[in-house]
Amino acid sequence: MHTRIKEIATALAPRLVEIRRHLHSHPELSGHEQQTAAYVAGVLSSCGLQVQEAIGKVGVIGELKGQNSGAPNRRLLAVRTDMDALPIQERTGLEFASRTAGIMHACGHDVHTTVGLGTAMVLSQLGESLLGDVRFLFQPAEEIAQGAEWMVQDGAMDQVSAVLSVHVFPSILAGKIGIRYGALTAAADDLEITILGESGHGARPHEAIDAIWIASQVITSLQQAISRTQNPLRPLVLTIGKITGGRAPNVIADQVQLLGTVRSLHPETSATLPEWVEQIVSSVCGTYGAKYQLDYRRGVPSVQNDATLTHLLESAAQEMWGSDSVQIIQEPSLGAEDFAVYLKHAPGSMFRLGVGFEDQRNYPLHHPQFKVNESAILTGVATMANAVWKYWEESTTTAP
Repeated sequence: MHTRIKEIATALAPRLVEIRRHLHSHPELSGHEQQTAAYVAGVLSSCGLQVQEAIGKVGVIGELKGQNSGAPNRRLLAVRTDMDALPIQERTGLEFASRTAGIMHACGHDVHTTVGLGTAMVLSQLGESLLGDVRFLFQPAEEIAQGAEWMVQDGAMDQVSAVLSVHVFPSILAGKIGIRYGALTAAADDLEITILGESGHGARPHEAIDAIWIASQVITSLQQAISRTQNPLRPLVLTIGKITGGRAPNVIADQVQLLGTVRSLHPETSATLPEWVEQIVSSVCGTYGAKYQLDYRRGVPSVQNDATLTHLLESAAQEMWGSDSVQIIQEPSLGAEDFAVYLKHAPGSMFRLGVGFEDQRNYPLHHPQFKVNESAILTGVATMANAVWKYWEESTTTAP
């Protein structure tokens, strides 16, 4: 069957490139993907899928029926892709560059959406030979880490037994697939600390409580505490990305706001972080007579790839493209992915789709000159379609 899948995908390849270029030219920000969603719904409908729109606000679901439709304990395999773009001015010089000023598909979600659509297009041509049902999730607002929760709240994961996904990776060459067992991405939390001191004259600091100086001590203490109170074998990154405070050069600040992000890989570490941060902030502020306000907001958890489904993706890629096509990723990323939200409801796995060029610089994700080698689209579509086929083939074979 993998040969048949490759034949169908190869025949569709020119159309898939057209789809990707259309999406790239018409990017939309998180939560505003109305035109993208309408386009996706149209393609899915033309393939005969049952389509639901306005799921997760502006998300789309397409269901492809297999032989198990109507079964009393019907299960679903979900394929999730995301649709939103970033607030970045594109500088690629491509003829199909973004037509919307200040918005760009700089994270490859146009490719993700195309892979989802291409997989649906391929599988829809297999007809009744598809052994199980597939639910395609086209999600909004991944870049603000909210869209997955919106989709789940609207029932996107109801009856789903497993979920697969894909993310482009410019450091892997096109034609190759990156596979990672276990932790793929980090949990990402938001941190807001307000230091409350007392204002005074810059020439008489002993008469005031300097919120700026205390804020600097808080930042230093947090960074030092990571190296001496956290397990060095369990990565933790705390970054203060924005500081706001002060009124004038000769006035001691009475209030400073710190905004940051906290990234961790292990659930055990993540669970302790709010209390750990507060202990440090409270200790520093108490020492120097300041008060504080702390808002530690939980973000998306770490993506933990299911071992069985990760092996499925690995074997699907090897079967389709050969063993040399698969690159085992040795280290996880401290970036975040709200694909993790779906994993609260069913096991899943995400693979990295190589989109790098051999003969030119490969700019990183979120860069205004980020480009993808479009030959990777065929690789992604055929791999995902084969993984779906193998999932149902193996599930049917091992069912009691």
